Amino acid sequence: MVEIPSEADIKCSAEKIFDPTDFPGQDRWLRKSSAFHGTSEISSNPVTLGTTYREPGPFGVRNGTVTEFERPTKITFHQPMTMKLHAGTVDVAMRYALTPRAESTHVTRVVTLGVPWSLTLFQPLVVRAFRLEKGRTLLAHEACADRLP
Repeated sequence: MVEIPSEADIKCSAEKIFDPTDFPGQDRWLRKSSAFHGTSEISSNPVTLGTTYREPGPFGVRNGTVTEFERPTKITFHQPMTMKLHAGTVDVAMRYALTPRAESTHVTRVVTLGVPWSLTLFQPLVVRAFRLEKGRTLLAHEACADRLP
């Protein structure tokens, strides 16, 4: 398993940061990229524990489930990615923890990857792609919080 941690202090309440994390609110803060093409087939709105969704991407499709949900401090997404060309499934878990502070919220995001044996040679490329997205995602969270009243 590979862990990709990232952290940021965002000058905003945990509630204001957490709310756009719900899938229907993603378009307000997270633009599509070469790796992230959007979220579809969302089973419930608002998002709750057990909500399922689908995220197609260039390497495969992530069929996810919200496995931890404690508004406004924790949310975990388990989203195994079925790779194209029958190359296996990358086990992906993304956990957000929001810790309120006096004038900000500390956001910790940890992505855990389980790369199958069939992709061992490509593991550095898979990890690199997820590292690039983690930086982009936290910057997008901060930019969104800066725009909030």
